[in-house]
Amino acid sequence: MTDIRQPTLEEVARLAGVGRGTASRVVNGSDHVSQRTREAVEQAVRELGYVPNQAARSLKTRRTDTVALVIAEDEERVFAEPFFAGLVRGISRAVDETSRRLVLSMVPDESHLSRLGQFLTPQHVDGVMVVSLHDALSLPQGPDLPVVYVGRPNDPRACFVDVDNLGGARRAVDHIIERGRRRVACITGPQDMASGRDRLAGYREALDAAGLPFDADLVEAGDFSETSGARGAAVLLDRCPDLDAIFAANDVMALGALRELTRRGVDVPQDVALVGFDGSAAAAASTPALTTVHQPLAELGATLVDVLARRIEDPDAEPTSVILSTELRMGESS
Repeated sequence: MTDIRQPTLEEVARLAGVGRGTASRVVNGSDHVSQRTREAVEQAVRELGYVPNQAARSLKTRRTDTVALVIAEDEERVFAEPFFAGLVRGISRAVDETSRRLVLSMVPDESHLSRLGQFLTPQHVDGVMVVSLHDALSLPQGPDLPVVYVGRPNDPRACFVDVDNLGGARRAVDHIIERGRRRVACITGPQDMASGRDRLAGYREALDAAGLPFDADLVEAGDFSETSGARGAAVLLDRCPDLDAIFAANDVMALGALRELTRRGVDVPQDVALVGFDGSAAAAASTPALTTVHQPLAELGATLVDVLARRIEDPDAEPTSVILSTELRMGESS
């Protein structure tokens, strides 16, 4: 019969010529060992094929070495929109570097969130990252579970990481106005999310700074989908045929607006300038290439993981908030 017994930590320590405690520190990633000792233990681990007993380690440390990523959108949107793909990629890479596991959950409505609450406990995960949480939804988690949000939540005591949505939107509209446009329309993001509200606020600030009046007829609600971008452009063109620019609160809506403008024979940017927000690859590949506000998704993901890791290590620390800079990237659409 084949021996399937797994090697033990004691055998690793014996082969490496160190004590069991030293071998344990190396396996668990402690810095308090010499480089020579670390290399000896790592070599013994490779030779023996040692795999740490995660269950026993969890009992000792009270950690699961697992973190959850909760995206409050449906699967179709998460897999279709470049923002989510870029952010999840950045988060996944950063989590992998910490040797933790990542669990992804998509929860489009309150019923899914309620079921998720049974999983979001210290017995299952060490912490939670939350993306795209709408105002009407509340995350059900244990009181002792560290949580970090992407985007500014309603709770002023919460930890969050975000990009400068207001400043980025203002730069986009400043740019449009500097190009001589005066009838600048806006297709907004969802107003039950901080990012949607902030980008609309940036649009209004730019108008105010330029001495241009805010005209509600030049604003149409969107939900960050391509369909809402096309619909928003159609409504705006019918309502305000003299508009000469559109700021869309994300690239996906801007590309939907571009499709509608092209269908109507409106030249971009000669007749109507168009600017988006995201800095997605799709924006650069469009015809004409889209001028857009770039948000650093890889940095956003890595920062999110770092803030959560520090929260896990020190749950009683003061709440952390990080705002990352955005950058206007010029295309041919404005």
